[in-house]
Amino acid sequence: MPELRRPGRPAWLTTPILAVSGLSVASGLAQFGVTAVIGDVAAAFGSTGPGDDLAAQIGLPATTVGIALAAVRLASLASLPVVAVADRWGRRRVVLALSAVGLALTALAALSPGFWWYVALVALARPALSGVNAVAGVVAAEETRTRDRSAAIALITAAYGVGAGLVVVGRFLAGDAATFREVTAAALLPLLLLPLLARGTREPRIARTHHAERGLPGRVPAPYVRSVALLSVLSGAIALGTGPAFSYLFVYGERVLGVDPALVTALVVLAGPVGLVGILLGRAAADRVGRNVAAGASMVLTGLAVAWAYGGTAVQLAVGYLLAIGFSSAFAPPTGALGAELVPTRVRATLAGWVTFAGVIGAVVGIYGFGALADATGGFRGAALVIGLATSVAGLGFRLLPETRGVELEDLEDDAA
Repeated sequence: MPELRRPGRPAWLTTPILAVSGLSVASGLAQFGVTAVIGDVAAAFGSTGPGDDLAAQIGLPATTVGIALAAVRLASLASLPVVAVADRWGRRRVVLALSAVGLALTALAALSPGFWWYVALVALARPALSGVNAVAGVVAAEETRTRDRSAAIALITAAYGVGAGLVVVGRFLAGDAATFREVTAAALLPLLLLPLLARGTREPRIARTHHAERGLPGRVPAPYVRSVALLSVLSGAIALGTGPAFSYLFVYGERVLGVDPALVTALVVLAGPVGLVGILLGRAAADRVGRNVAAGASMVLTGLAVAWAYGGTAVQLAVGYLLAIGFSSAFAPPTGALGAELVPTRVRATLAGWVTFAGVIGAVVGIYGFGALADATGGFRGAALVIGLATSVAGLGFRLLPETRGVELEDLEDDAA
């Protein structure tokens, strides 16, 4: 099949990469919609009222909301086997199937008759939606050479952010008319566009000739266990901080600090350009100073930003949240390129699955621990300090992984032969 690229177009802007970027937009819209409306869902099915305690402000205890958010994240653990089968069944077939299932279940959650019904349906959708992001990143890596790889992965990351921004802006513009049901039902739009996106997707050339060995999905050959385990643990460590920092934004900002919803919406809107700047910086650092240094530095700075964000004032929330968005966005290009360049094609989707798996564990621990610490201490400040500083310290672990800048994927196939 000839390259689907017009003359003069950068190699990371080919039609197949743009198509999977569209799928990432859809995934971002569906997944971040849960974060945007979880406070509304709690208020709709709980009981708000006068009082200074968190349950009165939110509608349900913070621990209950934390358990719900953690349950949704925990469901993403099931994405490991479904992502890993892309090493056997093909990237295109898997990413399209996961998109259809995830978007359909998310849209169905708009009809939920109760709080836990909503949580159950979006939790069922989560493995598929998380898998879309993982496989899209693999496709982007395999469609490019080393000089364009971090840019392609940066595009996938930015696409997810666009989807998240769209759902928040839509919620704000609709005002009181946008209940959690309308926001959740927005997943129907990308579902209807899925046949169009499917026309632009294809199986990467290198994936057509290199397939996984037989065995359980998720199994990693012995020579690659150390690299897969280290990268997965580090990815889980950054999720420890970003999971609660981003998930509690609306609950903390609107329900605890009492800031105008317009400010919270503005933060999410600003997160788009801030995240884009972070992505571009991460891409530049990955290509100039190396994948490891760029990933480790961005992780350390992300943890510090999380610790600052929940300090107790609207200014700290705004500044800390945007810094956390920027630094965590810078984390994606070098880490995605590093992951693709650590293992051969027959293991690449499996590695992406393990990275997603570890990210879920980190986010679940962070989200639940954040809520529990907040309830125990009567506020979010101490929880943010503990979790944010733990994330920063873990970032030093990237020194244990080899530098892969300049590695071509074909070279890995030679080594694996």
